[in-house]
Amino acid sequence: MPLFGRKSDGEKKERGKDSDIRKKYDLKETLGTGAFSEVLLAEDKIQPGKFVAVKCIDRMGIVGKEESLTNEIEVLRRLNHPNIVQLTDVFEDKNYVYLVMELVTGGELFDRIMEKGSYTERDASYLMKQVLEGVDFMHEKGIVHRDLKPENLLYYSSSADSKIMISDFGLSKIEDSGTMATACGTPGYVAPEVLAQQPYGKEVDCWSIGVIAYILLCGYPPFYDENDAALFQQILRAEFEFDSPYWDDISESAKEFIRNLMCKDPKKRFTCKQAIAFPWISGNTALDKNIHASVSAQMQKNFIKSKWKRAYNATAVIRQMRKLAMHKEDKKLQE
Repeated sequence: MPLFGRKSDGEKKERGKDSDIRKKYDLKETLGTGAFSEVLLAEDKIQPGKFVAVKCIDRMGIVGKEESLTNEIEVLRRLNHPNIVQLTDVFEDKNYVYLVMELVTGGELFDRIMEKGSYTERDASYLMKQVLEGVDFMHEKGIVHRDLKPENLLYYSSSADSKIMISDFGLSKIEDSGTMATACGTPGYVAPEVLAQQPYGKEVDCWSIGVIAYILLCGYPPFYDENDAALFQQILRAEFEFDSPYWDDISESAKEFIRNLMCKDPKKRFTCKQAIAFPWISGNTALDKNIHASVSAQMQKNFIKSKWKRAYNATAVIRQMRKLAMHKEDKKLQE
């Protein structure tokens, strides 16, 4: 039985045309692996030179969790925004479901910041503006991400002026699909109302954006404890500090921006639109002072590299694409 239920005649015809993913895409090297999935680099056979990322999900691994995958696909189909990783195709056979995604090759947010020679408040403000615009679009479509964190913010390409992309919608929820009360997300980025097991809404994403903005300006998280219970108590109290000397050179406008996003009361918390309109984002209050040395040192200290391969491993993508280009060049020479 198809994962996505019964189809109309038009949809059946469309599915029948492309029922085998290998007819449309040349599946290549592995870019990353997960518990029940593998992400492959793939080249479009109709448009040679156009590459995508294909997430291959093992049906056996999601038995009993089909609804979660169906929800993720429904969420992604609603989202078409320049700062959101795009789902372009879905295929399925008896063993796998294949999600064809826009290929993102620029790497993770923190990695790029640490590699920079210069980094300012204004740079952080521009990054947050892109994230806010993407999440605002999501909220307009009635979708709550529920797991916004730096690892899910990726650069589209390796170019210096690359845009930022929001990824990983596995925990996202469509608001009109029912009350949200499930405790989910990543410790350190989750909002107080989630930990308090209260019904919640899109405000939880705005809290997470506040946490990310805090880290972007000092390199360490606003809440930290190796014991999760102690960490959750800190978050439930919503008490955080702008410690000296790390915050001494940061503008009061930036601090006020964070306070409004990391407000304990979700009713008083900034929405994405309010955050975008705030002077630190839309005005000229973000400072140009280079804070790279302090921020990158703290990031290296506080955010240790994961041992697991990332779903979007930029180095692997670039290496494989270069190899393919060299192979094609060799074939031309031989001809």
